[in-house]
Amino acid sequence: MTAAMHQILVVEDEPGIRTVVRVMLQSAGYRVIGADTATRAEIEARTHRPDLLIVDLGLPDGDGLEVIRRVRAWSPVPIIVLSARIMEEQKVAALDAGADDFVSKPFGSPELLARVRAALRRSVRSGTVLQLTIGRALIDLTRRSALVDGHDLHLTPLEYRVLESLARNSGMIVTPRQLLREAWGPARLGDTRTLRVCIRNLRAKLEPEPSRPKHIVTEAGLGYRLRLDEPPDAQRDRVGPGDLSTAG
Repeated sequence: MTAAMHQILVVEDEPGIRTVVRVMLQSAGYRVIGADTATRAEIEARTHRPDLLIVDLGLPDGDGLEVIRRVRAWSPVPIIVLSARIMEEQKVAALDAGADDFVSKPFGSPELLARVRAALRRSVRSGTVLQLTIGRALIDLTRRSALVDGHDLHLTPLEYRVLESLARNSGMIVTPRQLLREAWGPARLGDTRTLRVCIRNLRAKLEPEPSRPKHIVTEAGLGYRLRLDEPPDAQRDRVGPGDLSTAG
């Protein structure tokens, strides 16, 4: 995956540093979103679903550790801490909260970009299905694009997120609770009706016979299973099964 396909959320309250980091990342080909408070950070993370977060620990409305904990509660996205806090116990606290790496201020561009590349490589290896084939549809989850017989097919951002969750666990049962947590976040764990509507819409768009689905199938009383046209190990850039321990 090229850098231009990656979107990074920079959570930093100092405008000068936020601008420096933004320019640094954009010059390397990344797309960048900014947030200057803990509240804004969580909103942007949920809205844009970035591929990586860079988080300062000292924010005006809260501690960056809480941002990390809240995001980590619903997403495995890589998180790099960028902070002037240099005590070992502070670094340990950030890693224990769910951060993947820690870069101390002041920092150099080569170091930060190297840490970003390393975190994204780890994420891809453990991470996300990039393309999948369902019936006559070719879906690119990174580019958020879908084609049927070479023609564009419109899927909503929510439909892409549900598909991504199913695809990461293709061939396995995914509970409604897991799908809701990964696609909507923890605040919507009880909204099974909206999930059923989303599944119905996906079937209408992707299944040859939506009333008799072959690919997005219901496992009665358990959840949903995605059956791809190829064996899971033949799908490009596949990840292993996710956490299926949560009952739904």
